[in-house]
Amino acid sequence: MDKVVKPYKDSELGKKEQVAKMFDTISKNYDGLNRVISLGIDVSWRKKVVKIVGEKNPKQILDIATGTGDLAIMMASLHPDKITGLDISAGMLEVGKQKVAKENLSEKIELIVGDSEDMPFNDNTFDAITVSFGVRNFANLDKGLQEIKRVLKPTGVLVILETSNPTKFPFKQGYKFYTNFILPIIGKIFSKDKVAYSYLSESANHFPFGKAFNNILQKNGFTNTEDNPVTFGVATIYKASE
Repeated sequence: MDKVVKPYKDSELGKKEQVAKMFDTISKNYDGLNRVISLGIDVSWRKKVVKIVGEKNPKQILDIATGTGDLAIMMASLHPDKITGLDISAGMLEVGKQKVAKENLSEKIELIVGDSEDMPFNDNTFDAITVSFGVRNFANLDKGLQEIKRVLKPTGVLVILETSNPTKFPFKQGYKFYTNFILPIIGKIFSKDKVAYSYLSESANHFPFGKAFNNILQKNGFTNTEDNPVTFGVATIYKASE
């Protein structure tokens, strides 16, 4: 991924700061808009992630780029000792905390503001780490993955859910049209931030996926990497361990 895709092209802020600003702005509309954009399919993708994580019977789980806490809340069904949700956007976390409280999970799930490339955790802390639709927002992908490896136990598992691009006709052509034209229009209509959903589609189109992303994981010390495309390849679930 040679091109660095940022939300606000005219801003002098770094990608990290721009991403935080963007998600703060769209936080109150994010959940509803996501359901519309993905036609609700993203829920089934997260269920697959929960199932993979559950195979490890983890006691300590870290959900990076937790956003409004959807995945963290779903993983509570695995009955871990604790789930920590980390996100750079305070606005997204405020929405998430309300959802966690509504589910009576405040003692099980802790949501904190933090930087995925400089996390406030000791080495070898977590049995499982998840990232859903977040790694493409890392300012420095290698640094973020190395930091994940640092706080993951040697016996732990990393599960990443991220957008990808279908490679087969007609899904490839249909998905490209949808992300380039339809998704930004929906975002502009329903979101206060007119560039946010243009960024989300552009970043998805430029992010490495499949074997290419597996190679990046391996370069940063992960082994046993797997990539499993879902829904014709519009997203991919990656599983990796040390």
